[in-house]
Amino acid sequence: MLRTAALSLLLATCGWAAAAWLTHDFQVWTDEGARRLEVALRPVPVPHVTTQDSRARSTTLAQLLAAEGEGGGATIVDFIYTHCETVCLSLGSSFQQLQAALQSGPPAGVRLLSISFDGGRDDPAALQRYAKGLAANERLWRFVRVSDGAEQQALLQRLGVVVIPDGRGDYEHNAALLVFDRSGRMRRVFDMAEQQLALDYARHLARSTAP
Repeated sequence: MLRTAALSLLLATCGWAAAAWLTHDFQVWTDEGARRLEVALRPVPVPHVTTQDSRARSTTLAQLLAAEGEGGGATIVDFIYTHCETVCLSLGSSFQQLQAALQSGPPAGVRLLSISFDGGRDDPAALQRYAKGLAANERLWRFVRVSDGAEQQALLQRLGVVVIPDGRGDYEHNAALLVFDRSGRMRRVFDMAEQQLALDYARHLARSTAP
């Protein structure tokens, strides 16, 4: 009886220790939660990638994030593709609401950026049509693609964006609102449903990094 109790206690202790290690002392229980915690603890710098916008203008993503942050220093980013008829529609709606909030309030030093991971199909003309359909104000909300496949994969991997082709020309992908500072570092990851939290944090970040 005593041996059984001791063995049970040992197993319970080992299980608790393993769970604590896997969940960062029980702060997270999922891979996505772990990703968000890691980003908050250690901001993630973007790799060197070249973007092309809806006017066919090319620049590095780091330069774009720095320019987007003029007057403060924060950009809220999402990853989309223009043929998407599922989660990207929800992301577009979230960004429309964020744009409306930025337009109705005082200058916040916050910008919005949608990055297509379907660089082959989403050329500048496609991005322009998509932006027009969402009534995007280019002063606040821009659309770009990463046309180089290797650079695109490096970017997705660095930022933890999962994109899986479904074999029919579409993709399964995770969706989140990523907040970057003007130095090109991803500072926080928020759920689509947390758009107000993302905006509040971006405003705070913009104020704290203003020149």
